[in-house]
Amino acid sequence: MAVAHHLGKDPLRCEEYGYGLGRPTGILVLRYRAAAVLEFGESRQDFLHQFYWSPDGVLSTRHGTEAQFVGPKEAFWVHRAVSHEVHAADRQTVYRVCLREVPATLAGLRAGPVSIDDEAARLVQAIARPGYDEHEALAARRRIMAGLGASTREFVGHHATGTGFAMTVARMLMHDPGDPARLDEWAERLHTSVKTLQRDFVREFGMPYSRWRTQLRLRASRVLLETQPVAEVARRVGYATPSAFIAAFAKEYGCTPGRYALRETDPA
Repeated sequence: MAVAHHLGKDPLRCEEYGYGLGRPTGILVLRYRAAAVLEFGESRQDFLHQFYWSPDGVLSTRHGTEAQFVGPKEAFWVHRAVSHEVHAADRQTVYRVCLREVPATLAGLRAGPVSIDDEAARLVQAIARPGYDEHEALAARRRIMAGLGASTREFVGHHATGTGFAMTVARMLMHDPGDPARLDEWAERLHTSVKTLQRDFVREFGMPYSRWRTQLRLRASRVLLETQPVAEVARRVGYATPSAFIAAFAKEYGCTPGRYALRETDPA
């Protein structure tokens, strides 16, 4: 089953792809994309387990009082009937995958970030397209479930090609981009050298730690800017002053954070 529709006047497109619906082994994938911010508000009405994943941006998530960010190598898992919120930036694609069964690796997890390996991520995108064979989609569902993991060890195992030090730091920072720890502090925590950790960042991400952290902070800020003032966003993503944040944002995106947040109504 495949359904595509627009929701009201908002330029939000939601495509639905369902396979084996009504059976324990079924899967429903909803693919969202909008010109404005995407918000999945707090809800206790979901009767299916689900996870949210975006291949091209950062998700801001909340479960209870805990707020975290989730990067492209992770998804946000929610057990059915658990209250939660998910926010995405503008022009960001978000996949919402609904299941009747809980993956074995996520047993006991009510809500939180989980790693998604590269093959599972590829298959989520593959089955969210018209004309996909149902038998193959249900086989893909099994592989998707097997590609989810809750622990940092699973995250590193899914994604690291080097020592795994950079991926360990990356997962922690993705959850809290405002963490002020320096590279030498991370190296001390991981019982490795600064040189080894820096080399691992270049191998895994193609850039040094400082550049990777800046990009993460700015991507996270885009999710927050439409709902929070610039000063609060700057603090939340780790900048000591709003002016430092504004300068970094303008350098990266070519406009100030305030102008970015108002771009839909500002004709200039």
